[in-house]
Amino acid sequence: MTDPIIPGVSYGRRLTELAAERPDAADLVLVARDGTERPVTFRELETRANQIARALQSRGVSVDDVVALAFPNVLEHILVTLAIWKLGATLLPLRHDVPQWEMDRVVELADPVVLVSDGHVSATTEVVTSSDLAASAALSGVALEDRTAECLTLMASSGSTGRPKLIVCPIRGVVADDPTGGQLHVVGSTILVTSPLYHVNGFLFASPRLLEGSRSIVMEKFDAALAVELIDRHQVTTTVMVPTMLQRIANLANVHPAQFASLQTLVYGGAKIAEWLVDRWLELVPPEVFTLTYGSSERLGLVSMTGMDWADHRGSTGRSLDVTISIRDDDGNELAPGEIGHVFMRPNDPERAVYRYIGIPTPEPTSDGFHSIGDLGWLDDEGYLYIADRRTDLIVTGGANVFPAEVEAALSEHRGVLDQVVVGVPDHEWGHRVHAIVQPVDPAAPPSPAELRRHCKSRLAPYKVPKTYEIVERMPRTEAGKVNRTDLGAERS
Repeated sequence: MTDPIIPGVSYGRRLTELAAERPDAADLVLVARDGTERPVTFRELETRANQIARALQSRGVSVDDVVALAFPNVLEHILVTLAIWKLGATLLPLRHDVPQWEMDRVVELADPVVLVSDGHVSATTEVVTSSDLAASAALSGVALEDRTAECLTLMASSGSTGRPKLIVCPIRGVVADDPTGGQLHVVGSTILVTSPLYHVNGFLFASPRLLEGSRSIVMEKFDAALAVELIDRHQVTTTVMVPTMLQRIANLANVHPAQFASLQTLVYGGAKIAEWLVDRWLELVPPEVFTLTYGSSERLGLVSMTGMDWADHRGSTGRSLDVTISIRDDDGNELAPGEIGHVFMRPNDPERAVYRYIGIPTPEPTSDGFHSIGDLGWLDDEGYLYIADRRTDLIVTGGANVFPAEVEAALSEHRGVLDQVVVGVPDHEWGHRVHAIVQPVDPAAPPSPAELRRHCKSRLAPYKVPKTYEIVERMPRTEAGKVNRTDLGAERS
């Protein structure tokens, strides 16, 4: 048993305490794609985190400096994360598979002291590789002086124009400081982490929860059959999945409720979910276990409900846990229940600080203190929230956000493309798939889908590459150059 968690203790100090209390406890397990497991003890985490912290310190990293980390779901990702917090620095987790030009944009914006990556270079920032991390094993593993970050982490995203932005959430590097993350966490849980560690669903339920008293089982890459096996083998009590993951598990042959008997909380989030898929999961787990949520990387607030409420509120994401919700029209007028408008939230704690952006202007709150991140939705008479659209033009595919402007910019670089529009088309597996509509320069010799796909793969992260392509003689634009993406997507469903 660990000592009770004391709020205000830095994550770095908490790891030192856990290593002293239970040095041989392997509460972190890394699971490779083939199912091979790598248990990691608190002694190893403490020693290696201190060694890597010293290596980063020698490269100039200090309190409140930003360190960018672009690794897949491997042990080194978690070790570097813990080392960053040992120094009281700020973590910026990034995708490891983005093209160099995209990494350059984020590095320029974030200006990190160090970029930890095996796949990228930088003209302005020192790059630390896994080989450098391995060499740090020669350094002292003794705990450093305790330091606390004023900002635990930055999250990278893109604006509606495809420009990168950083989300700064006012969460300090101390245990139990997150105002929304603890809403769904029970100390002592066994958590299965299915998401990449750069994503809030992966990051939040791995390292912070491990230091707050839970056991973390981290998958290198999600696989439906392996996830079911791990839930049963490790008697997992908590996991978070996006709809694509839930669907792939639900479609497995011979999947049955006994395989999920240990689950106490199954959290869905990341995109709208099909009603049939909720119905199917309510056959696999008790209704009080299946938990629907709505939130954002801005951590403005959390909305949630369990399957107990589903029958009476089909399609809802739940009621507020820590904010007041207001639905307003374009002019800021509050709308009646049932009317779709912009979703605004105001923290119930008036002293709570809120997010800000780096890279784009942070939207100003309303005169009465409400904030919006641009989503559309409506409330019913009982205050349950229903999301109509995650954002204008935003494509949510497999739980990941894709902005059409960024994909269109990549397509426009192809010499055979005259005009291009990217839309989200409803898809049985992905929720929506990224679909490219292309007007060629030469209608008699248009680029093939395979050629366009190769072109996009060289410029975009894999999840942003269109899955389907369509050649048209003329783009359906208005005289003002506008297109209706919603109609174009619906026409292709």
